[in-house]
Amino acid sequence: MEKNYSYPIDLEWSREDMVRVIDLWRAVELAYETGIDRELFLKKYQAFKQVIPAIGEEKKWDREFQQLSSYSLYKVVQEAKTSTKKNIHM
Repeated sequence: MEKNYSYPIDLEWSREDMVRVIDLWRAVELAYETGIDRELFLKKYQAFKQVIPAIGEEKKWDREFQQLSSYSLYKVVQEAKTSTKKNIHM
C-alpha cells in the first residue's frame, strides 16, 4: 500500500511520546505489509501504552489510524497476544 497519510499524534505530547506512538503505527503497518517479530511488536505496544494507558483513548487513536490507513491496531494486538508464532503477518 502506498502511504499518503499522516500518523495521528497529539502535538501536546513530548517528543519522546510522539516517537513511541509513531513507532507503534509503523509496527502496525509492518504487521500488515511484510510481517513483524511478535515480541518486538509487543514491546512497541507496551511503550505506546505508557503514552496512552486508557483503553478508551487507545480505541479513539486506533479508529483514527484505521480511518487513515485501513490498518487495525486492535487486530494486530489480538494476533500478537494469542499467536504462538515468532512473526505475525496480517
